[in-house]
Amino acid sequence: MSKSELNTQWVDNYTFISTNEDNQSVVMDSPASKGDEKIGPLPMEMVLMGLSACAGIDVKLILSKAKQNFNDIQVKVSADRREEIPRIYTDINLHFIVTGTELSEKQVARAIKLSAEKYCSVSHMLQDTVNITHSYELN
Repeated sequence: MSKSELNTQWVDNYTFISTNEDNQSVVMDSPASKGDEKIGPLPMEMVLMGLSACAGIDVKLILSKAKQNFNDIQVKVSADRREEIPRIYTDINLHFIVTGTELSEKQVARAIKLSAEKYCSVSHMLQDTVNITHSYELN
């Protein structure tokens, strides 16, 4: 079993900086009231970012191993949150846009399916509490 450690430090107002063991940091923020400016993503947006990056990394790796000729992978995320507290996500869709030449639709669909069902750790952590769907298009 591996262990992860990081540190999250309060900066000002509702701004925090999280730093991992490699000294890489990300700023997260929450506006004090609706309409206020924020300088970083909300923590819940970071969840979506982590999910989409995890799935994107998997798809890139699987398509590379399948020798698919792609030059871009984009993951667009749409998510619904409930109004009651805690305001968790109820539905998340990951829409993959894969650009390349002579792409096999079968290979792209397979890569997304393998990520969702086997490899993406973030997806597996969330799957019991949120409905995660996947869609894709080829360019």
